Amino acid sequence: MNAIRSFIAIELPKPIQLQLEGIINQLKGPRTSSLRWVPANNIHLTIKFLGDVSPNNMALLMDMLKSQVSRQPAFSITIGGLGAYPTPKRPRVVWIGIDAPPKLADLVHLVESETTKLGYASEDRSFSPHLTLGRVSQNATPEQVHQVAEVLAGYQVGELGKAEVREVVLFKSELRPSGAEYAPLLRVPLQKG
Repeated sequence: MNAIRSFIAIELPKPIQLQLEGIINQLKGPRTSSLRWVPANNIHLTIKFLGDVSPNNMALLMDMLKSQVSRQPAFSITIGGLGAYPTPKRPRVVWIGIDAPPKLADLVHLVESETTKLGYASEDRSFSPHLTLGRVSQNATPEQVHQVAEVLAGYQVGELGKAEVREVVLFKSELRPSGAEYAPLLRVPLQKG
């Protein structure tokens, strides 16, 4: 069996996905044509991107998630606000923000610590929870990047709502010509509050 491209994430409720789709549709246009938009049903809160996981490591990874992550408490997050990395004036990634309690940071730290023990590289950057809406093409001209920045500057996103985080999902990611396709491999329920 071949390696499986995988990541650990939190799924979003359908009503939030529909709102994100509406925002993407409003932002789409000639001035944002350099953006590759993420399909709304693929938008999730990534906790840890693992890359290629061998079949042997997949079993270890699933055991770790079941034994360690399942002990973490459920919590809620608030979704809203529009931003861009590295800055709104030089956008490369367009995102919607997430306001989360310390329980999310605790969960991310645990996953990071446990996956490092399994041999996965630890993240260089500190965790900054967000939902990626789109990425500016690497071939975008400075003018196209400037146009995206202008569109973002003129568009506001308030609070979209709250989402209850009751489980963590291990996903398989398959790259296709039409874009990435995600399929859940394991759902790990969190402790009820």
